Amino acid sequence: MLSLSLDLPRDRAPRLLVLGAHSDDIEIGCGGTVRFLLERHPGAEVRWVVFAAGDPERAAEARGAAARFLKGAGATDVVLHGFRDGFFPAEFADLKAVFEALKSGPAPDLVLTHRRDDHHQDHRQVSKLTWNTFRDAAVLEYEIPKYDPDLGNPNLFVPLTREQAEEKVAILMAEFPTQRRRAWFTPDTFMGLMRLRGMQCNAPSRFAEGFFAPKLRL
Repeated sequence: MLSLSLDLPRDRAPRLLVLGAHSDDIEIGCGGTVRFLLERHPGAEVRWVVFAAGDPERAAEARGAAARFLKGAGATDVVLHGFRDGFFPAEFADLKAVFEALKSGPAPDLVLTHRRDDHHQDHRQVSKLTWNTFRDAAVLEYEIPKYDPDLGNPNLFVPLTREQAEEKVAILMAEFPTQRRRAWFTPDTFMGLMRLRGMQCNAPSRFAEGFFAPKLRL
């Protein structure tokens, strides 16, 4: 399979923006890719934004996981908001204001966000606002496995080493104890999805994360 490379800046630290509706979304959807990028671009600047992390326990989980995934980054900015879980469409105006504030800073080189066709209303709202706000950025949409029948067919894959895949799962299980009661929040769910995506892109290690790339410039 033909491989393509991100044309990230070489004269300065690349700027990454990662967005998640809930405290574990970024880690589940693109945690391996964040590790992949930081190992290849040590010192990259990362802004990590979680929108529904108002509960103190969930906020602590988000901060702990972010610290581990952002190992090797340069400047980091972990921002946690307190929007109500499940009510993002009703809080559009306040969410829009947060996105406008994000736009006022240095433009990101790469944005990782939710998939626009995700069945969860909070995920969809974050995705829509991402595209409304960062119209000239490279945007990759990650996927979240859950009860909803909304897993699709990604058109972009990031091969991971087995070590990166296992590290992602280890962090998820260690840093999010509140989620371990959920039947789907298990190592085999996360490893299984990465194994499937690895098979689809013929990853050398057999593991990968899948993304939806609606618009890229070659």
